[in-house]
Amino acid sequence: MDETRRDFLKFAAAATATAAIDAHPALAQQAAASTEPGDRVFITNEDSNTISVIDPRSNTVETTINLTSFDEDARPPFRFVTGGVMPAHAAMVHKALYHGCIDAHGAVPSPDGRLLATSGRGSSNVYLIDVVRRAVVGNRPNPLAGAQTNPERLSSGILVGREPHEPTFTRNGRELWVALRGEDRIAILDVERALRQARGVAAGAIVGMIDTVEGPAQVWFDADGQHAFIASQKVSKIDVLRVAPDAHGYSHPQRLTTIDIGAQDKPGFTPFMKTSPDGREVWFAHKLADAVSARSTAAPFDLLDTVALGDKARPNHVEFVENRNGRVVYASLARVDDDGPEGRASSRIAIIDRSAAPGARRVVDSFFSHAREAHGLWTNPANDLLYVAHEQDELPGTPNAGQTCCTAFDVSDPLRPRFIAQIPLGALRLPSGELRNKKSINLVYVRPGQRGQTG
Repeated sequence: MDETRRDFLKFAAAATATAAIDAHPALAQQAAASTEPGDRVFITNEDSNTISVIDPRSNTVETTINLTSFDEDARPPFRFVTGGVMPAHAAMVHKALYHGCIDAHGAVPSPDGRLLATSGRGSSNVYLIDVVRRAVVGNRPNPLAGAQTNPERLSSGILVGREPHEPTFTRNGRELWVALRGEDRIAILDVERALRQARGVAAGAIVGMIDTVEGPAQVWFDADGQHAFIASQKVSKIDVLRVAPDAHGYSHPQRLTTIDIGAQDKPGFTPFMKTSPDGREVWFAHKLADAVSARSTAAPFDLLDTVALGDKARPNHVEFVENRNGRVVYASLARVDDDGPEGRASSRIAIIDRSAAPGARRVVDSFFSHAREAHGLWTNPANDLLYVAHEQDELPGTPNAGQTCCTAFDVSDPLRPRFIAQIPLGALRLPSGELRNKKSINLVYVRPGQRGQTG
């Protein structure tokens, strides 16, 4: 183990104290007033194949959900650390007999906030997470459990197809649609069957496959769940489907139209989209075009805005904040700028004033995300807190050096966000060693039992 890893393991236990140093007590106290005891922030960590769970009342990591299969057996081929050697993140999933998640990526809550679906891009499957228990559905007791092994054996999840990028629940929660980026298809899962299959009591969770645009990145539904929009990371096109749910809420999809978006996304790389809270607009992040765009969710799905974000901005996700002080769209930028807070490199979040008329929406400001390569964004139900996931580790010489960080902001005034805390994600503690949580992608804020953004 090299000195960098030694240092990380030495200081990972101090993560909670470090988060407190960076927090703004007054803002944190104010923010706590809009949280509830069951609220949690879930972050998928692609390199470590883990999910970090943050309690927004304290802005600390409560637990790390393990999607790896390491240490289920005490024999060397099953261990994460063998003979004192810790594998690099890129190499660890190639260890002999590994059957866990590979490239944990997408994440989305069910409409009632009680279930989370996450995709393993490299393992071609999806996992279901019980939000209240913070546990993987289908895990079972490990017959080899002991001091040197984990108490549970990881579920195999549900095999859906090559390169499942993002899953999305239908508005009624009956189905889970998974964009298969490597197959040019959408897999449709019956959620109840998926739960039973994950628990090993049935099969047949996949009830349909839809051919769609090449390299589908994500599906998102309009407010009443009647239309599905599908973006692509290979071609400059958007598919629009009529969901056509039957009396029981199950879909019978029909393609309505395919829209050419070459004028907005010439490179053909749109990895993320989301509908506005009022359901009237769908916004797209065009990563290689350094822009976002908005379209009407009503036929003929007219273009409303194209917003340039600056050279090599590289937008990842968009998020909406609407409260009494304003209506904005935030876009997380992957670009890292050297002139961040206290001279530290940081990404930015672009602020688009959505109160302007369609066709006139532009970037009015930006703020530093307080870590590098901002990715997932999500707000709390009160729309006064924002959480940001980051792909890169924090820079050396900073309080959280070597750790991937989530950051929290008070957005009670959406046009003037105020930094609350930088939250180091620490490590998953396995019997054979500590696996650093690394490369955060999707982030969701969930309140179980309350209708959320996918509802």
